[in-house]
Amino acid sequence: MGFYSDRILPDLIGCVCSRGAIMKQRAKVVPQARGQVLEIGMGAAANLELYDSARVERLIGVEPAAGMRRKAAAKLAETAIPHDLLDAGGEALPLADASVDTIVLTYTLCSIPEAEQAMREMRRVLKPEGKLLFCEHGLAPDPGVERWQRRIEPVWKRIAGGCHLARPIDRLITGGGFSIQDMEAEYMPGSPRFSGYDYIGTATPA
Repeated sequence: MGFYSDRILPDLIGCVCSRGAIMKQRAKVVPQARGQVLEIGMGAAANLELYDSARVERLIGVEPAAGMRRKAAAKLAETAIPHDLLDAGGEALPLADASVDTIVLTYTLCSIPEAEQAMREMRRVLKPEGKLLFCEHGLAPDPGVERWQRRIEPVWKRIAGGCHLARPIDRLITGGGFSIQDMEAEYMPGSPRFSGYDYIGTATPA
């Protein structure tokens, strides 16, 4: 792993992904988490302050990047919520079938290399009565914005940790075996349109 990916990128992503506008988007879904909670791509643990400790029995975070795990571990050391932080990616979750009540997926699906496989894995580990909470940026509905997303994406991925700008989040979720129960899709206020079209909602196993 290079110096940029290990030392610089975690601080950059941690700063950007915890700014006010993004935290307001996260806050629309994260407090709903309950029971055994699995957070995919925990990053720098930006969601930690949004969990309701009275509802969460245990928080399991998976994060494949060592630099991000270091940042997450520092924050998790200060929480009273029982937790585990695992060195794993979304494509191969080290958990048993139907073992979690809630999956939290926030600004992560854009950077998972094999997004389709990751969604299938999430479906595998979620209980039949469980819930997927998602807040992700992706493909914009406006043709002009989409063209810019696809032009910028090759360079963007190299500097932003593999982040894809034009993934169709709703189709990835339903293609992974989920049924979307509610969803709002909007441009995040104050963000560039090419990177700020958000899909926010909840889904259940189909």
